[in-house]
Amino acid sequence: MRRSSAVFCFAVALTLAFLSAEAAAQAPGAGPPAVGVVRAEPQQITQSDEFIGRIQAVNRVAIVARITGFLEKRHFVEGAEVKKGDLLYEIERPPFQAQVDAAKANQEQLEAQHRNALVTLQRAQALLSTVAGQQSNVDSALAGERSLAAQIDGAKAQVETAQINLDYTNIYAPIDGRIMATQVTEGNVVSPTSGTLTTIVSQDPIYAIFSVSVRAALDLRARYGPKGGFSAVVVRLRLPNGRMYGVEGKLDYVSPTVSENTDTLTVRAIMPNPLIRGLPANEPVPRELFDGEFVTVLIEGVQPISVLAVPRAAVLADQQGDYVYVVDAQNKAEVRRIQQGQSTPSLAVITNGLKEGELVITEGLQRVRAGEAVSPSPATPPPTTGSSGARP
Repeated sequence: MRRSSAVFCFAVALTLAFLSAEAAAQAPGAGPPAVGVVRAEPQQITQSDEFIGRIQAVNRVAIVARITGFLEKRHFVEGAEVKKGDLLYEIERPPFQAQVDAAKANQEQLEAQHRNALVTLQRAQALLSTVAGQQSNVDSALAGERSLAAQIDGAKAQVETAQINLDYTNIYAPIDGRIMATQVTEGNVVSPTSGTLTTIVSQDPIYAIFSVSVRAALDLRARYGPKGGFSAVVVRLRLPNGRMYGVEGKLDYVSPTVSENTDTLTVRAIMPNPLIRGLPANEPVPRELFDGEFVTVLIEGVQPISVLAVPRAAVLADQQGDYVYVVDAQNKAEVRRIQQGQSTPSLAVITNGLKEGELVITEGLQRVRAGEAVSPSPATPPPTTGSSGARP
């Protein structure tokens, strides 16, 4: 019973204290509510537009066998980075070496026969000036010599073909990049019809591919075309974990046709994708960007622009749209309907509704009523942060 009485008395005391405070606030001598204000002034911001994109390798090569034979050895580590010219696979060589040796032997045999045919032709031509000589013998010797010369050319082609097939027993990396898992293991027979043995995707640089609506593309062209087009913007990426990618890229391609299904244009940016500092190249994940990865693509103007802006905390919204409270010459709060342009996370860009120099309430908004007097004072300065790009 004593505990219940104590709780009841405490509740009554809290209620009386609240009513007293409310009455004091409503008393004639309480004065207008204190608010923090800022002056609407031009601000320098970087314009920015966001799109959903996907990372895509610049080069992608499917490695296939160009001859039929037993796969003897694999020389790469799956998932590692390889350099152009690195040996990837070895196919059994002896059968193809034997073909090269046989083709060379055939060529040598034909060359020996050709040398004999030349001697025969020379003899027939020498006898032609004597009584024993006949033109038919010269013609026959000439035909034999030319036939053997043609056969030698064919034999040389066979030697070259055999040598090419022998060289195909070693499969080398055609590009720099990261290599995928092998699809065929040692001991299996491979051939041109066996399909892909593995795939190499290039790593640096790398593409960021994204779609832009025709309307947005026209806006971007109007905004940056007179300033230099592609050279007037930089491309930044926001990674799936929300962190900004630390290297900027450049636009390098816009599709010449519009997709009929989505009414969008395909746009491509080329991004550096260097090794992460401090990590060796043979690490499982040595770079930031992955082929096929989803990212947020930000197109930002190189040159900042001057706009009329106020802190985002000052902007309120209702069914009629966005508005702010401004303090007039009589220190009364006035509702001002506004229109926003591209804004940053901390600044609201005002395109209509405010004039430069007007005082906008940013603090104490919960105590403000339209048409009532307020007690304005400079608002608390925001914490210093890095510059942010404008957002739609």
